[in-house]
Amino acid sequence: MPDFTDNYTTIRCWKAHQVVTVELNRPEKRNAINSLMRDELAQVMFKIKQDRDIKVLVLRGAGGAFCSGGDIHSMTDDTQAEQSRDRMQNLQRVIYDLFTLERPVIAAINGPAYGAGLGLALTADLIIASPTAKFCLSFLRLGAVPDCGTFYSLPRLVGLNTAKQLAFSTREFNSQEALDLGIISAIYKEDLLYTQAEYMAQQLAKLPLSSLSITKRAFNASLDSDLNTMLEIEALGQGIARSTDFHQQAVKNFKEKKPPIFSNLLQTK
Repeated sequence: MPDFTDNYTTIRCWKAHQVVTVELNRPEKRNAINSLMRDELAQVMFKIKQDRDIKVLVLRGAGGAFCSGGDIHSMTDDTQAEQSRDRMQNLQRVIYDLFTLERPVIAAINGPAYGAGLGLALTADLIIASPTAKFCLSFLRLGAVPDCGTFYSLPRLVGLNTAKQLAFSTREFNSQEALDLGIISAIYKEDLLYTQAEYMAQQLAKLPLSSLSITKRAFNASLDSDLNTMLEIEALGQGIARSTDFHQQAVKNFKEKKPPIFSNLLQTK
């Protein structure tokens, strides 16, 4: 089983009760992504994929920020197109792993989620935020283009026209607008945010890994698929899900009018 106690420089990582938490840890730079952070995120994602005991991943940031984007001070190192493409593809491997990870990913956003930081947050299946969270597609301010999968994720969440408006305007928006747009699922007070993320993760961890994985994979496939394919995935997935001990116990509890094993995920702990 992979060891998550390695001494990373730009991230912190720990595992408890089938939940792994990855915290971006460059608070002096508002957790901006540099080359070392890219490498360390890639290392930890490899370990997470190997550990079948993990059911949920929580992403968060240290020091009152989620992620302010790419580290601008490191961007002058690779102005050649080929170098810049290589740098971007290294980070894209992490983004791909997050999108396709067969476990739910929860992002807890406190403070800024700008540029690549917003793209990173959008890889999550559930995003919660504090009232002080700030979001911004800031790429065009630097003459750059959206990255970290934003061209893929954002139009699917908010629609094509709204995605273009947020990108071209480069305007900042707050948690309430992010909630109204469907980018985030809920807003929690700053001092409760990480506790709530942990509560949600522990609740999800009660569920069978098979059901979690099938649900995520099916939804991810749905927008690029057809009805017949999705109905077949649904039938096969339900066959697996209904064979689990969890399903049998949940049905038994319902019939006997006992409290459910799993309930509203977004209720405040």
